[in-house]
Amino acid sequence: MEYWAKPKLDRRQAVLFAPTLDESVGSDHPVRLLDEILRGRDWSSWTRHYDLRHGQPPIPPWVMAGVILYGLMRRIRSSRQLEYACGNNIDFMWLAEGRTIDHDTLCKFRTRFGQELRDLFKQVGRVAMTMGLVRLLEVAFDGTRVKANASRYHTWTAQRVETVLAELESKIAQMLQEAAMADSDESAVWGEGPEAAMPAELASAQARQEKLREVLRQLQEADAARKKDGIDPQKKPAQLPKADTDSRVMPHKEGGYGPNYTPVAATDGCAGCIVDCDVINSPNEQNELPPSVDRIEETFGQRPEKLSADAAFGTTANLHEMDTRKVDFYTPVESPVPQEGNPARREDPRKPVASEDWTKLPRNDKKKLAKSCFVYDEAADLYYCPMGRTLAYEETKKFHRSSGPVKLRMYRCRQCAGCPLAGECLDPHGKHGRTVGRDGAERLRAEMAEKLKSEVGRRTYNRRMHVAETTFAILKSILGVRQFLLRGLEKVRIEWLWVCTAFNMKKLMAAVGRLRAEVTVAAIQPGD
Repeated sequence: MEYWAKPKLDRRQAVLFAPTLDESVGSDHPVRLLDEILRGRDWSSWTRHYDLRHGQPPIPPWVMAGVILYGLMRRIRSSRQLEYACGNNIDFMWLAEGRTIDHDTLCKFRTRFGQELRDLFKQVGRVAMTMGLVRLLEVAFDGTRVKANASRYHTWTAQRVETVLAELESKIAQMLQEAAMADSDESAVWGEGPEAAMPAELASAQARQEKLREVLRQLQEADAARKKDGIDPQKKPAQLPKADTDSRVMPHKEGGYGPNYTPVAATDGCAGCIVDCDVINSPNEQNELPPSVDRIEETFGQRPEKLSADAAFGTTANLHEMDTRKVDFYTPVESPVPQEGNPARREDPRKPVASEDWTKLPRNDKKKLAKSCFVYDEAADLYYCPMGRTLAYEETKKFHRSSGPVKLRMYRCRQCAGCPLAGECLDPHGKHGRTVGRDGAERLRAEMAEKLKSEVGRRTYNRRMHVAETTFAILKSILGVRQFLLRGLEKVRIEWLWVCTAFNMKKLMAAVGRLRAEVTVAAIQPGD
């Protein structure tokens, strides 16, 4: 008696009716749903790029896009792995309709249609909105770090680039001299002729020289910025990764430093669909909030009703921009108004704080009295210090911050001499009295702080972490996007857009699948 189960089909056995490719994929397989959704989209902007009169017939863009998107859903991102899947995996073979797609074709297609991919992202988003998956009632915005395709240990510094440029300029001068001597010798033998083409080696050296000059310019600007921030560029110079000079050395989310990009995403709170995405090569993603709101309005025809972001986005510019756009914004800010428990919060600010409460007055990071110890009188346009003395408006100063230039109205106290709190209030180097700065967003900060104290405000902001962070958790842990494959900011932006489109497509496919399952169950149930 044969113990082992017999094979269903002998490998060498010829069959009369071989199963078709379509029969090899189950009727409820998700790849069928992906193909159906993609074929229902408008691909006219893609097909305009094809020349259908010459060469081999091209593979339709919905097939190429489908292979890339389905690969992302299956954690397959490499073009070579996609090429293998199209020749060996039944689901990929069904999606490509038996075509063998070269990895080079996939790689070129992935970066060729940036603007058209943005349109596909928009179409998918609008379908999701039609199905009720996107409502824009609550949107959470955040950024993360994704490693660049570059080594941490192979970077340029301004000093190193200058050394290489000097060597390269010497080499180019020598090559030009040799080329001139060769032309002179040929002219003496053959006479004057048409101008000879530049040697390939010389052209390559000059092209590298131009690239290095651009890298040097970026490094010099970065060193100047570091010097403004109080960092000595001689001891800690700015660095640019050699393999991808558009990336920047930033802190890893997992710890340490390395070449990174900063992808940002706005996620709708209804079903977790991404309603906007972008990539920047800077750690300061707070400036990307207003452009994201504008792109959401362009994509869906309306702005988010409520928008939440973490404390890094509570900048003066963002508060003004969200107020101008009439978006109900939620972000933690430090209120300029003295809060409960602060002795500076008193009925008559002209009277001093009781001496027994001086130790309860809040301090700043310099261990001096914080700004929240000073009470602003809007009618008189002045501040009252904890001793009831006035700080009058003196001048307006401009300061440069990471979020951009800021104008501050400076208020100064001229009655600090002999003040019993002077030691707790004044900077040791200050000689002209205590100053307090006020920008144009103080009212908005006070309103925001009060809004986040309310039950609705707390509930709305507490949802932010789940909505925003879950998206990045899925993209990194489930889809495996922890490092970009492409290099250069523009290509990385396209790669991130592919990832976010695949994320939304997966959400859409799941919703359509559930809806069809519910219809099927309802259809087979007996009537009442």
